Amino acid sequence: MYKLLIRPILFSFDPEKVHYFTFSLIRFVSKIPGFPALFKSLYEVKDSRLETEVFGLKFKNPVGLAAGFDKDAKLYKELSNFGFGFIEIGTLTPKGQEGNPKKRLFRLREDNAIINRMGFNNGGVHDAVALLKKNKGVLIGGNIGKNKLTPNEEATSDYEICFEALYDYVDYFVVNVSSPNTPNLRALQDKEPLTQLLQTLQNKNLAKPKQKPILLKIAPDLTDGQLLDIIDIVNETKIAGVIATNTTISREGLQSENKVEMGGLSGKPLAKRSTEVIRFLSEKSNKSFPIIGVGGVHSAADALEKLDAGASLVQLYTGFIYEGPALVKAINKEILKRL
Repeated sequence: MYKLLIRPILFSFDPEKVHYFTFSLIRFVSKIPGFPALFKSLYEVKDSRLETEVFGLKFKNPVGLAAGFDKDAKLYKELSNFGFGFIEIGTLTPKGQEGNPKKRLFRLREDNAIINRMGFNNGGVHDAVALLKKNKGVLIGGNIGKNKLTPNEEATSDYEICFEALYDYVDYFVVNVSSPNTPNLRALQDKEPLTQLLQTLQNKNLAKPKQKPILLKIAPDLTDGQLLDIIDIVNETKIAGVIATNTTISREGLQSENKVEMGGLSGKPLAKRSTEVIRFLSEKSNKSFPIIGVGGVHSAADALEKLDAGASLVQLYTGFIYEGPALVKAINKEILKRL
């Protein structure tokens, strides 16, 4: 029903406006008695065999919602009713910011893809914390970044602020240095600044009574040499794992007119490269750390491909928009068939 009826209507309007409209609609419908239970009955696959323990956390199933969809932690409870095993909120920054000028979100229908140059638009980490205090049982990842106006040499301070603010309210952290939409952010992926940033956060983490897993989200555009550096950094800093991958700046093989737009590309065209990165990291590290696979998951087969390549968990974003919530159920059902 989603692809035949709902998606054509939604796709006839501006994508950013549709995003906020859909948020409001889900929130409204979820307040009607019986609807949350209905969503769960339609999309949730309850089976103890789907439970997955990764970096010390127990996930009720291995399919999560990637960061960027619920940036401000406004809808995590309602979105969890669509069968997700976990929800990643953010990217959050210390101060709220508008992000880049509109128009900044573009559909590439012929390619089953999206280009965004949102620029970490969010209400700030402290507003999100106020909403996360109401959480009852949803496993939450906190994706953190730096404010646009913060120079790279002061970026660590921004990540520390977000880490401290979110510490009591998220189950794991994601350090985002790989978005192409904040000027010079990807320079923080270089070995020296990245090691310093992650070690600083890990030192803060180790000083806590109970440590939270810290993960690094990387770009798909890194070279093999840079990926080997990532493996060294993860092993040196002893963070919990990696999320592979963020959006790409590549436009190879695209058909849509919107391919000329600046920003990060997500969706189907990213699937192959994302899986290549997962496999490379898994094999070259001898599976020494867990990987969350994200990028181009539009079918159960796409998800299984990433799990086979070495991912422990998978996340959806663009695939969720194009395929609808039935995709979550389809992936979990295919995983069960293998058990």
